[in-house]
Amino acid sequence: MALHGGDKMLKLVDIVKIYNTGSVPFKALKGISLEVKAGEFVSIIGPSGSGKSTLMNIIGCLDTPTSGYYYFEGIEISDFTENQLAEIRNKKIGFIFQQFNLIPKLNAYENVELPLVYRGMDTKERRRRVEKALEQVGLSNWHHHKPTELSGGQQQRVAIARALAGDPQLILADEPTGNLDTNTGNEVLKILKDLNENGRTIVLITHDMEVAERANRIISIRDGEIVEERGS
Repeated sequence: MALHGGDKMLKLVDIVKIYNTGSVPFKALKGISLEVKAGEFVSIIGPSGSGKSTLMNIIGCLDTPTSGYYYFEGIEISDFTENQLAEIRNKKIGFIFQQFNLIPKLNAYENVELPLVYRGMDTKERRRRVEKALEQVGLSNWHHHKPTELSGGQQQRVAIARALAGDPQLILADEPTGNLDTNTGNEVLKILKDLNENGRTIVLITHDMEVAERANRIISIRDGEIVEERGS
C-alpha cells in the first residue's frame, strides 16, 4: 500500500474540538495527538462523554477540528471542504456502526452493493466485490435475506461486508459489538482481527475494556484527553 510520508495511515496533532451549542462553549477534545500506522489494529476506549465519539467523527472525516492538524495518508486534510472529506469517506474509509444501519427493504446483497452504486461502479465489478465481501464474513448463502430475516450477528456481518466492499484503507468500527451478545460479539471481533491480519488498518471505538483488548494498541481517553496508551 503506497502511502505518502512513510507508513502512517493517520496522524493527529493537537486536535481541539469546541462545540458552541449552549451558552458556554464546550471543549470536547483538548489537544489530542496520535498516530496510527498502516496495518495497525488500534482501539480507542473511554467512558460516555469522554470525547471518543467526537474523535471518531474527526478520524472518519464526518466532522472537522476547531484547531490542530489531521494528516490522512500523509496529506493534511484539516481544512478540506465537505466535498473533499466526502470523497475520502467514500473511497478510503469503511464504517461499522453499533446500529448496523442497514436499509430494511434491501436484502443483504443490495445493502452491501449500495455504496458501490453511488460510486458509479459498473455492474460486473460491483458483483465481484459484493460476492467477495459476503464470502469474507461467512454469508455467501444469505444474499437474498433482508435484515429482519437475519440475526443481530448476521446483520453486523452484512455491515462489515458493506464496509469491505469499497476496499477501504481504514476500517472505523464504532462499538461494533454494542448490540450483540457475548458469543456473537466475539465472532464479529474475530472477523475484525482476521481482516487486520490480512493487512487492513482498524480503529475500534469502545467503552468496554474486554473489547478494546482485542487490538494491538489501546488508547484511553477521558475528558477530551489521552490519559494512557499501551501496546505496540
